[in-house]
Amino acid sequence: MKKVYFIVTNTGTILSKIIKGYTKAEYQHVSISLDKKLNKMYSFGRKNPYIAFIGGFVKEHPNKGTFKRFKNTTCRIIEYSISDKQYNEIESLIEEMYKNRNKLKFNTIGLFAVAIKKKYQPEDTFYCAEFVKYIVEKSKLRIDLPEIVEPENFKDIEGREIYRGLFREYLNQ
Repeated sequence: MKKVYFIVTNTGTILSKIIKGYTKAEYQHVSISLDKKLNKMYSFGRKNPYIAFIGGFVKEHPNKGTFKRFKNTTCRIIEYSISDKQYNEIESLIEEMYKNRNKLKFNTIGLFAVAIKKKYQPEDTFYCAEFVKYIVEKSKLRIDLPEIVEPENFKDIEGREIYRGLFREYLNQ
């Protein structure tokens, strides 16, 4: 048995406040990690910590990039048990996406379409929750997610919550 980690966060940025305004959700971003220390953590988000709308496929870390800039980011981390086969599938999917990261785009319109309960996802575009859902579905994890997915949908998945608090303090616990 292997583990995968779902990390839901609230950075407190202007964009996260806008999203919170229409979703009323506690968390506005989700990432997936293949290791507990979060050295292999991926999502679709800001490519530059200072520019909200230039996004794409990103490798993240609690103490780098956007999360380093926004030190009061809160999070919830869920540990989920998977088979070796599922782990290998997730790892392969992420490696393939990383190789093609320049072709993948951030789904800005899709992100805001959530507010009116509409799905908009052109080919090769994702916002964070769409990306994590894509990984979940392709690797056949038994997680039931709605068609129009939001980061908040990942906070209560069946798994084990291993941390809740300030993201920057996670590695110091």
